[in-house]
Amino acid sequence: MSKVSYYTEEGLKKLRDELNQLKDVERPKASQAIAEARDKGDLSENAEYDAAKEAQGLLELRISKMEETLSNARLINESELDTSKVLVLSTVVVKNKANGMEITYTLVAQSEADLASGKISVDSPIGNGLLGKKVGDVTEITVPNGTIQLEVMTISRA
Repeated sequence: MSKVSYYTEEGLKKLRDELNQLKDVERPKASQAIAEARDKGDLSENAEYDAAKEAQGLLELRISKMEETLSNARLINESELDTSKVLVLSTVVVKNKANGMEITYTLVAQSEADLASGKISVDSPIGNGLLGKKVGDVTEITVPNGTIQLEVMTISRA
């Protein structure tokens, strides 16, 4: 069973562009590399040919996985997002109960996650722990270095 992923318009476009790059540019390059290696003689002892075939196999696997991801992708209409609870594409300000520090996160699909810009995956421990919470809720989340308590301060659209 495939997992549905939710994307912004920008994230979906990026995914489609990457797939097109793999199909239109990388796939012909892989075929060309195989053809060039084949022209070099005996295939049974041709390491270059074997490497080119393996690279093509990995490329086809990437294309296949990306096509599956796209087929299960759903576009989120950001204007219809409910801000009463934390959902995909919510921007949430949380307060660490241990040190009082406030952090802002935007919950996004796995492929759009970028911690440097405050975008965390809904599949990450913190993202998953925040899903469904409301302003004022305190959630206990297990992270690699222990357990943290986060209080939801505000929720807004991305």
